[in-house]
Amino acid sequence: MLNDTITAPDLAWQQEALCAQTGADFFFPEPGSSVREAKRICGLCPTRSACLEFALSNDERFGVWGGLSEKERLALRRAAP
Repeated sequence: MLNDTITAPDLAWQQEALCAQTGADFFFPEPGSSVREAKRICGLCPTRSACLEFALSNDERFGVWGGLSEKERLALRRAAP
């Protein structure tokens, strides 16, 4: 018999993420605004790799995730085999 249960993604990393303690303003800036502060915070975050993996597998198109901007994630997806 097939298992029809849909497994939710493991989002426990979000509880440890520095962005959860900082606020969304840095990570979802107005168009044309700097993402430098968000990237600095991401660089210190212990869950950065889980965050980036989540963003790439869920095709997050807005904001800074895992230390990468929208354009950087798009370039990474395009470069993937």
